[in-house]
Amino acid sequence: MINKTVLVCDDDQGILEMLVLVLESYGYQAIAESNSPNMFDTIEKVHPGLVIIDLWMPEMTGDEVVKQLRKKPETHDLPVIVISASMDGKQMADKAGATHFISKPFDIFNLIDKVEEYYA
Repeated sequence: MINKTVLVCDDDQGILEMLVLVLESYGYQAIAESNSPNMFDTIEKVHPGLVIIDLWMPEMTGDEVVKQLRKKPETHDLPVIVISASMDGKQMADKAGATHFISKPFDIFNLIDKVEEYYA
C-alpha cells in the first residue's frame, strides 16, 4: 500500500489551504502544518510519504527542517519539496538536502506532477 499522505508546511494560511485542497482533489491525504517545529511530531505520528515545506518560516526555516530530517535515519530518505520565492532558494534547498525545489509563484500542475513522481 502506497502512503499517499503529504505533509504541507507553510506559514501563509492561504497557500497552505490551497495546497491541501488541491492535493486532496488529486486523492492525497494532505496534512496542514503552519508551525515548522511541530513538523517533527507530526511526521512521527502520521508518517507522510512526502513533505512540502516553505523555505521562509518564522520559527525554524525550511532548510533547517530539511537538515534535521536528513540527520535522522527514519527520515533521512523522506522526499522533501521546498517551495520559496527567494532568489537563492534553490541553492539553500539543495545545500540542506531537499529532494526538489519549486519557486513561488508556482504552477499548481507542475507541483502536482512533481508530487506524483514520488508516488509512481
